[in-house]
Amino acid sequence: MTRKQLTLSEQLMHSTVRIECVLGNGSISTGTGFIYYYYFGEVLLAFIVTNKHVVEGAVSFRTRITCADEDLNPLFKEHFIWETSNFERDLVMHPDPDIDLCLVSMIDLVGKMSHEGRTPFIRNLGSQYIPIENELFDGIEDITMIGYPNGLWDQINNLPIIRRGITATHLNRNYNGKEEFVIDAACFPGSSGSPVFLIDENGYNDRSGNIIIGAPRFKLLGILYAGPLTTAEGEITVQNIPTRNVPIARTKVMMNLGYVIKSHKLNDFEAIVAAKYLSS
Repeated sequence: MTRKQLTLSEQLMHSTVRIECVLGNGSISTGTGFIYYYYFGEVLLAFIVTNKHVVEGAVSFRTRITCADEDLNPLFKEHFIWETSNFERDLVMHPDPDIDLCLVSMIDLVGKMSHEGRTPFIRNLGSQYIPIENELFDGIEDITMIGYPNGLWDQINNLPIIRRGITATHLNRNYNGKEEFVIDAACFPGSSGSPVFLIDENGYNDRSGNIIIGAPRFKLLGILYAGPLTTAEGEITVQNIPTRNVPIARTKVMMNLGYVIKSHKLNDFEAIVAAKYLSS
């Protein structure tokens, strides 16, 4: 066999993981994470990025990774299940309490797979995909979100659910003064932590009206964490995207809008990661 070439979209289907957390009362919540690397010279460290509220109250964290064959092709029906309860070792919280982001280290996961002679098939993201400072976007951009709404996924092939929408606020502005933006897309429980991408595989129109043919554009725009709800009385409240399907008052309805933390906030973890995992 030879290594198969995957399109960008196919590769991105292997950049996310479905998260299951066992809570203190024994119930299970689900969320989305994606694989992100931090580079320190020749050293790279892999993490699962998700929201703080996804792991809040958890006593254990579980996910599954697709295995690769000897040619590094995905073995869709062969998965490695990893679980950890060592949050002091594996969990890194964003230093700002108002930024709903955290990292889960993959050092233990990769080590256990290697010990069993297994190779993970993952497609990582990194800072090279974060928009550069002052990069200009149009007022409305198409977006793609990958995750596990309502905990749904192709469990036989270990593949996520892909959804599309548009930006609902301008990417070059901070929505209500926060380093985030809003998307027009259906955001359900289990979608917390979903990466939001701008993907133009075959070209795009720039802000000057020029048609850029054959030049792909790919950006990690941000991470979904919350969305507004409306009540029968017209009151609008903001709520973290739930991690469980629990009964809510019928008068509260999601507005099919999502609040997204801008991806450059992932850069805030670099110094913390270096101090925790490279200092010894």
